[in-house]
Amino acid sequence: MSQATDFHALHAGPDVLVLPNAWDAASAAMMQDAGARAVATSSAAVAWARGYADGDNLPVPVLLDVISGMARGLSVPLTADIEGGFTDDPGTLTETVEAVIGAGAVGINLEDGKRDPDLHARKIEAAREAGVRSGVELFINARVDIYLKGLAEGDAALTETLRRAALYKDAGASGVFVPGPVEEALVKQLADGVALPLNIMGRAGAPTAARLAELGVRRLSSATGPFRAAYGTLNRLVADFLASGDANAFVQAGQGMPDLNKRFG
Repeated sequence: MSQATDFHALHAGPDVLVLPNAWDAASAAMMQDAGARAVATSSAAVAWARGYADGDNLPVPVLLDVISGMARGLSVPLTADIEGGFTDDPGTLTETVEAVIGAGAVGINLEDGKRDPDLHARKIEAAREAGVRSGVELFINARVDIYLKGLAEGDAALTETLRRAALYKDAGASGVFVPGPVEEALVKQLADGVALPLNIMGRAGAPTAARLAELGVRRLSSATGPFRAAYGTLNRLVADFLASGDANAFVQAGQGMPDLNKRFG
C-alpha cells in the first residue's frame, strides 16, 4: 500500500486523524517519533522559519526544499500546505503541485482565501491533474476560508461554506478544511453538510478529538500551535539568558531532546 493510499485511509474514520503541523525536518521527525500517523506542514510556520511572511510569499523552490528535507526523515505520509498555490494560473499550479509531489508529499492543502470560488475550483482541477500525471492518488484538502477571513456571518456563512464545499468536491477535492469554528453545534452542521472528510483547526475551545469524532469530523490540525509553543518558549528563555547570563534554563528545557544526529544518520 502506498503512502498516498495510507493517507486517504486515515480519513475514513471512525477516529479523527490528529495531524501535527511541522516546519522543518527536525520538527517533522520528532512529531513522527512521538506517534503521529502522518505529518503536515504549516504554511505560516514554514514561511516564518525561512524568513518570509505568510500569505503566498514563500518562493516555491524554498517550499520544495523544506518538503524534501522533511520527507527524507519520515516514513509516514507527508502533506504540504501550499497556501493558495502561489499562483492563480491553473497551468502553473499543475507544475507546482507536480514538483511538490516529487519532493515527497502525498497530500496538499489549497486555500481559497478571498478568491473567486469558481477560480479555486479550477485550481483544484489543476492539482488533481498533477496527481494523475505523477501517478499519485493525491489527497487535496480544499480549505474554505469563509469563517477564518470573516467573509460572511451566521446562516450566510454556513450556507456559503457548504456551497463551496460542494463545488470543490465536484472539482476533485478529497477533503474540506474549514478553519475557525469550534462550537459543537456549528461543527456538527458542517460535518453533516460536507460530503467529504471534514478537517477543522485545533484552537482554544475546540472539542477533543474523541468528541470531534462523535460530531463527524475526520481530521484535526494543530496549525501554528507547535511552532508558537516552541518559539514562545525560546523567546522567554533567550530573554532570561540575555538578562542573567544563566544558561541553566536552556539545560532544563532541553531535557528529553532526542539525538537528532543519530536520528538522521
